[in-house]
Amino acid sequence: MENLKSFYEVVVIGAGPAGSSAATFLAQLGHDVLLVEREKFPRHHIGESLMPNAYWQLKRLNVIDKLKEIGFVRKHSVQFVNDKGKASKPFYFKERNSHESSVTWQVERSEFDQMMLNNAAEHGAQIMSNTKVIDILQDNDTINGVVVKQGEHEHKINAKVVVDASGTSAFIARRLKIYEPDPHLNKGVLYTYFRGAMRECGVDEGTTIILHTEKKDGWFWYIPLKDNVVSVGVVSDIDKLFRDRTLSKCGIFMREVNRCKALKEKIQFATPIANVKVCKDFSYKSKQVAGNGYVLVGDAFSFIDPVYSSGVFLAMKSAEFAADAIHKALKADDVSAERLRSFEPQLLSGMESIKKLVYTFYDNGFSFAKFLKAYPQHQDILVDILIGDVFKDGIDEIFTAMENFQSPQMEYAQA
Repeated sequence: MENLKSFYEVVVIGAGPAGSSAATFLAQLGHDVLLVEREKFPRHHIGESLMPNAYWQLKRLNVIDKLKEIGFVRKHSVQFVNDKGKASKPFYFKERNSHESSVTWQVERSEFDQMMLNNAAEHGAQIMSNTKVIDILQDNDTINGVVVKQGEHEHKINAKVVVDASGTSAFIARRLKIYEPDPHLNKGVLYTYFRGAMRECGVDEGTTIILHTEKKDGWFWYIPLKDNVVSVGVVSDIDKLFRDRTLSKCGIFMREVNRCKALKEKIQFATPIANVKVCKDFSYKSKQVAGNGYVLVGDAFSFIDPVYSSGVFLAMKSAEFAADAIHKALKADDVSAERLRSFEPQLLSGMESIKKLVYTFYDNGFSFAKFLKAYPQHQDILVDILIGDVFKDGIDEIFTAMENFQSPQMEYAQA
């Protein structure tokens, strides 16, 4: 642990998009930052599709040119295919916004996350990879540091603020028992990759496609990546997805493929290039985004179902909110919960808009096509949510109108 100090202004746990973004923003603001990552990069990670409004955080992070140089597939739209195989017209983001930010990227996370980590280092953050945070340091009800372990060596590091960006591990939230699963979104995920699957040309090549399985029991994502690779994953209720204990992961995946005719056609001549992987998609939210001496960002604070690809965007946006709040708190020499939570209402408002649309997606009695036919004036708001433009007034108008189209059991979506 050479060059490791015993004190930093800020220690960030986890170097995914949330952690690397938070570390970079804080370093840009002149703070002394340590970024601790348990794995050695590059490493595989799911969550490859970006929302267009991530552009503004990426620009502030100074990585737009780097993204263009890597050559990730460009994403112009999202499209939905119902359980009968009927496809919607693609929702083209440019129709709502003519700025270059309307076109985003489909990214291989191993490359994207490595780029983000390198960028944090270039901006002055100190990086410790292959290092675990094994405990937090507390003084009464204030977190003031962490205990890290690299190999057999442990080290205590004090900090004015600890940022938890540990992803779905939710390191601090679980330790403080402020972690709350969402009982309505108890899902499981199986995913893999194919080469040579069907893909469109031109602006439609990088379209994210969401395809329902029979009876809307689940859905597949279909995300075109570079090198003629497509990421394909299925999401469904855990009990339904794993109901047959005799089937392997591959067997379950193919059973679901056979229940989605439109997807089956897209991959019928493709070659699988990876084993089927499984992960839990337990949506959750922590009771608070910050406390005395600590802030939670990205999935360490909340995980929303991946249907609208909001994960990386919310990771970077929450990191931006957090970094600005931490900067002000450090300048005021006040790292109290009240000071550090100043951005929580705005963050929660935007996240709730996305979550409400997720709930609506899982309402089998709801039809987006019928809704937009009845309320064409709300298409702009719908696209706003799909691109991540949710941190503004006026978004809730669409959910008031949606109440007339939802099943009675979906009342919780408006809570």
